[in-house]
Amino acid sequence: MRKNKALDHKCPACMAPIHFNPTLEKWKCEYCESEFTLEELQKFNNASSEKNNEGGKGDDTAYDSYRCSDCGAEIIADENTAATFCLYCGNTAILKNKLSGKFAPTKVIPFKKVKEDAVLAFKGLQKGRPLLPKDFVSIKNIEKITGLYIPFWLFDVNADGDVEAIGKRITNWRVGDTHYTKTDTYNLVRSGSMKYHLIPVDGSKRFDDAIMNTIEPFNYNELVTYNHAYLSGFLAEKYDFESKDAFEIAKKRALQSTMDEVKKTMNRYTGVVVKKNNLDIKEEKCDYALLPVWMVNVKYNGKYYLFAMNGQTGEFIGDMPISKGKVLAYSIAIFIICMLLFIGISYLIYIGGAA
Repeated sequence: MRKNKALDHKCPACMAPIHFNPTLEKWKCEYCESEFTLEELQKFNNASSEKNNEGGKGDDTAYDSYRCSDCGAEIIADENTAATFCLYCGNTAILKNKLSGKFAPTKVIPFKKVKEDAVLAFKGLQKGRPLLPKDFVSIKNIEKITGLYIPFWLFDVNADGDVEAIGKRITNWRVGDTHYTKTDTYNLVRSGSMKYHLIPVDGSKRFDDAIMNTIEPFNYNELVTYNHAYLSGFLAEKYDFESKDAFEIAKKRALQSTMDEVKKTMNRYTGVVVKKNNLDIKEEKCDYALLPVWMVNVKYNGKYYLFAMNGQTGEFIGDMPISKGKVLAYSIAIFIICMLLFIGISYLIYIGGAA
């Protein structure tokens, strides 16, 4: 097992560990309460510059063992972990070699939501969900809340080409007692190009794509140049899904969106059938970015539930249990209401018939 040194971040004022504060959008020391901007940290060499942010080109070796720079303890991480915590002193350990070379991100969206926001979102699940067990949203059920940067590929693509389809127009009219139907068939041709900016594709195989897709979209106007200082206080993953494979997913999304736009121009016709699709999707640019997500692990009645919250927008999703008792109660209530309505209607019909 090869050993390597982990990076951390120190407060320039008191040298205590310092973390990124999403609310302030600055780095704040919990000990002396000093606050610093990214530019100020860079002055103290406590954040990566544009040069050292790139890391060692060609260094793709994944290390398993790291030495905490704060207390000297050994940190063990799997090959996809890019930032973690020391189990002994709690300091953030940024495994820079995991974010260097081809694994060096170009962009990042910093966290804007804090852990308390994730807790409030979890507690708010009860609202509008009558079948959810009442005690499910108790804070005591939360096993762990983790702020995590997940790797994403962001593609700029160009769609160009033409589509040929058959469409119909049906006209109906009546003369006297005779009904006429006329069907006109048209050959429809559409051509042109469309550009798509920042199509996201999850770069981690271990996270459920359905969850990642549901908490989108992110506001990509808030993308900033990557700096490892943003990782302080959070976990991070490096990608294990190659960009060439991710592009195939982005390509399908762009193709589907382009076809949807093309078909909108044919909405005056019925029974539209595409005969030829000569659309070509080409990659123009690809950015490797880290996007913020709060993961909430919940244990309820011996079963684990996973929730995810967009660390920028606050979108919160996850699987939820259903109370069997509430389902039975609602079923009985609906049955009784239906029976009362049936009896009432039957009585009115009977009274009306007798009269």
